Amino acid sequence: MMPVILITGAATGFGAESALRLAALGHEVIAAVQVPAQVYALEQEAKRRGLDLRIETLDVTSESERRKAASWNVEVLLNNAGISEGGSVVDIPEENLRHQYEVNVIGPTLLTQIVVRDMVKRGRGLVVFMSSVAGLTTDPFAGAYSSSKHAVEAIAEALRQEMQEFGIEVATINPGPFLTGFNDRMFETWKSWRDDPSKRLFDYENIAFPHEQYDQEPVIETTIGVLTGKIRTYRNVEPKKIVDEQRQMMDAVWDRKIEDGVGKRNQLVQKAYDISPGVPV
Repeated sequence: MMPVILITGAATGFGAESALRLAALGHEVIAAVQVPAQVYALEQEAKRRGLDLRIETLDVTSESERRKAASWNVEVLLNNAGISEGGSVVDIPEENLRHQYEVNVIGPTLLTQIVVRDMVKRGRGLVVFMSSVAGLTTDPFAGAYSSSKHAVEAIAEALRQEMQEFGIEVATINPGPFLTGFNDRMFETWKSWRDDPSKRLFDYENIAFPHEQYDQEPVIETTIGVLTGKIRTYRNVEPKKIVDEQRQMMDAVWDRKIEDGVGKRNQLVQKAYDISPGVPV
């Protein structure tokens, strides 16, 4: 029998499409969405495709919601639920910063604790974290989001080492800039800030995500490959053409001097002012 696959954050984007395609391949998928209002749209899309897809509500920040997963016999978990809070490290309000970690780090970790204990009893299982290249490097105005993904990377690596004796496998998926709307929405979160706009250092009305963005298809294919066991690499960066760039950026930190660039605007900060939202590669 095919394993039961739980995908959190399955209402939209990578999570939704991965859940739908896995169901089309005959896998038993539990597509978890945050709130009941998101159920209908996913039900209708599954119906349109002629798919049998189990949809459940699961807010990863809610203890009672997480507890439901204990009875679902999950054998493969994709921690995909996540949000992106944009803004300078100096400007982003406390409540937004805390919410970033609750959704991206605390909630998924506590859900993993519940699901993994059941996996240990069976002596097998796979936990996959939808991380990001932002978990390996970071950009201006993405410090909150990126730091949450750095935390995810640490949790995934620690879990991998701790669970190997119990037969539990762990992997990460690290998308780069993909055109799903997720990145562009990150640069609109300032609209909900409850702060004093006059004290902000940056003009967020004129700042956008500072990268051209790719089509999401490679991430969907890689996600399905990892969840079904066809891809066996621990870290999976997409698109693959940016792997070398990511490694160079990680290595460059070792040689950087603290005075490098001081007094000048960073190139990506300037690009954030120059670029328009949603620019494709």
